[in-house]
Amino acid sequence: MALSVNCRTNPKDQASVQNSFPDVVELNVGGQVYYTRYSTLINTPNSLLGRLFLSKKDTSNDLARDPKGRYFIDRDGFLFRYVLDYLRDKQVVLPDHFPEKGRLRKEAEYFQLPDLVKLLSPEDIKHSPDDYFHSDYEDGSQGSDHRQCPPPSLVPADRKSGFITVGYRGSSCTIGRESQTDARFRRVPRILICGRVALAKEVFGETLNESRDPDRTPDRYTSRFYLKFKHLERSFDMLSECGFQMVACNSSVTASFVNQNTEDKLWSSYTEYVFYRLC
Repeated sequence: MALSVNCRTNPKDQASVQNSFPDVVELNVGGQVYYTRYSTLINTPNSLLGRLFLSKKDTSNDLARDPKGRYFIDRDGFLFRYVLDYLRDKQVVLPDHFPEKGRLRKEAEYFQLPDLVKLLSPEDIKHSPDDYFHSDYEDGSQGSDHRQCPPPSLVPADRKSGFITVGYRGSSCTIGRESQTDARFRRVPRILICGRVALAKEVFGETLNESRDPDRTPDRYTSRFYLKFKHLERSFDMLSECGFQMVACNSSVTASFVNQNTEDKLWSSYTEYVFYRLC
């Protein structure tokens, strides 16, 4: 998703400005380190960065520094990369289904970049069909996960809020008493889905396996559905695209003796992630 704007900047005699900044500036933004050209930082003179770094007097010593001497800016280090992209090219390219557009707009307001704020405003963003649909052809035998998850501005009035719990039963291993080097692993991943049936079907569609709890009506709840694929991150993406956010998680590890004749133990892990959507 590319957002752009036609804009010309005319810094006032930038080459003649006397300053103590190097040609390549090292920044620490919220713990993230960036290297950028000095000319990039002053590319928009009326912005906060432009006024901060474009000065006819020596102000470099007045800026905050981290322990390694880098100029420190106390803002979101992850989102600053998009601010730099805009300063370089006067456009910004966001990933598909970018969930932090609102926060990025706040960063644009802080750095006093009104044209970037305008680009990130909901009424100025033109959506394509690819923003609403997502298809994963990783394993065609597992079914399609085509589904429509529009942005909040286009959410139907009857969309329901609620919780979905994702349970993940990971690998198990058997460890003998004599040496842990003899550990034997058995991979048995399974992603369980608990919650209202209607919500589960909305999010996961045809990737949802209902064989363990068939004939459940949409208004009922289930704790026995599971997914046809085995990648936990894929389920997180699907939940995020439909407006769910993780609110809690819990993990446990259990051990049991394999049999009465040995002291070998079978260790297994189980984790639950709770997601919530407020409409």
